[in-house]
Amino acid sequence: MRKKKNIRAFGRERGQRVALIKSLMRSLVIHEGIDTTEAKAKEVRMYIEKLVTLAKKGTIASRRLVEARVGSVSAAKKLATEIAPKYEKRAGGYTRIIKLPRRQNDAAKMARIEFV
Repeated sequence: MRKKKNIRAFGRERGQRVALIKSLMRSLVIHEGIDTTEAKAKEVRMYIEKLVTLAKKGTIASRRLVEARVGSVSAAKKLATEIAPKYEKRAGGYTRIIKLPRRQNDAAKMARIEFV
């Protein structure tokens, strides 16, 4: 039975899924917006919102946690120094998802996720 499992598996095993989410988060922080499938955008939004909230604290411990979760020193630095300060007075909702036309070859629902 399913029993309220609230994760999207993407047809991957756990390690592959974690690597995918980490890669999407890293790309989102570096480029400040990426085009991906709608399901992946919705999934990565949950993680990136928590990371921005963590980066807003500005402590060394929070920076190290962000670096561990993003997997890149440069992305963590950009998140802590450039992105998080913009949302200092915002209580959440740091990203937006814009739906795009379906992908041509397999008709997958596409979306653009970007920082507000």
